Amino acid sequence: MPTTIRLADAFFSEAERPFLEAGELRASLFRYPSGVAALRLQNSRGELVMLPYQGQQIWSALFDGRNITMRSMFDQPRPTTNYLETYGGFLLHCGATAMGVPSGDDTHALHGELPNAPYQQAWLVLGEDARGAYIGLGGEYRHTVAFNHNYVAHPLVKLYAGEARCTIDLTVTNLKRTPMEFMYLAHVNFRPVDHGRLVYSAHATPEHVRIRRSIPSHVRPGPGYREFMEALATDPARHHVLAPELSFDPEIVFTIDYLADAAGWAHTLQIHPDGSADYICHRPDQLDKGVRWICRTPDQDALGMVLPATAEPEGYRAEKAKGNIKVIPAGGSYTCNMEAGVLTAAEAEAVARQIEQIVAA
Repeated sequence: MPTTIRLADAFFSEAERPFLEAGELRASLFRYPSGVAALRLQNSRGELVMLPYQGQQIWSALFDGRNITMRSMFDQPRPTTNYLETYGGFLLHCGATAMGVPSGDDTHALHGELPNAPYQQAWLVLGEDARGAYIGLGGEYRHTVAFNHNYVAHPLVKLYAGEARCTIDLTVTNLKRTPMEFMYLAHVNFRPVDHGRLVYSAHATPEHVRIRRSIPSHVRPGPGYREFMEALATDPARHHVLAPELSFDPEIVFTIDYLADAAGWAHTLQIHPDGSADYICHRPDQLDKGVRWICRTPDQDALGMVLPATAEPEGYRAEKAKGNIKVIPAGGSYTCNMEAGVLTAAEAEAVARQIEQIVAA
């Protein structure tokens, strides 16, 4: 059984302090000047900085000397529940009563209540399983609205000894005696690299890599944007190499039909010019919509090479009309599993070969 250490807000101060050490696995606590509490998890390959009480976000991720987190306008998280007023993290959980960009008669917040949810409990875990020794962060957020919603969310992120990847799990349990409509998206924001190559387990055709033509109200497109969208709609492979001249400004969004390997995992790589890669894998049997979000502007540089999701990001009413709303039965739970981080050149080559086999099958 893993060792679990309950955290308290009083543990966090402006001066970073070591909290736990076990071999190469370490945890330290601090508080940003903004007042947001943060936990730094480290191993021999890198570190994660997480926000135990604000969405249990992974605010930043660094492996093998490379910061893989999107570049944003925020140098630190801000203590707010407003999505766009503190947007710059590596991982944000989105949902769960609604997700995506509200439109029309939607009343939900952008990407729902989970991204900056005020967690009531947070805990550090230290243990060992078949994969090896790990350190991680878990927590509990209970969302109760009379006559409407009553659920509890339990995320868990683990960092293993000697690995440049972390596992990301989430379980949402419906506490009501009636079914719960459910939406979820894992907003995993890598940093794009000029001339990086996108390799992923899907057929790169207009039928299976579909561009979003609707433009959210917070997006202000410039000249040539719609023409670029139409070119990608006809030939999605045009975006597979992140050439600096490509106009992902303000953003481009796709929905991708992912294929899984024999074990049920779908794979996505950004292969760097040196052969190493950024990597994420997810299970389409849990998260059947693969959303890709690319934003390359003077102020923000982000590659959501796949945001595993239960629905497309068009908001509650649009997704309900498409039949994309999941339902958690009374007292039931939903669980999803992912993995994200960095691969060496040899590891990336092996995964790329695996992707070729999946697509060719």
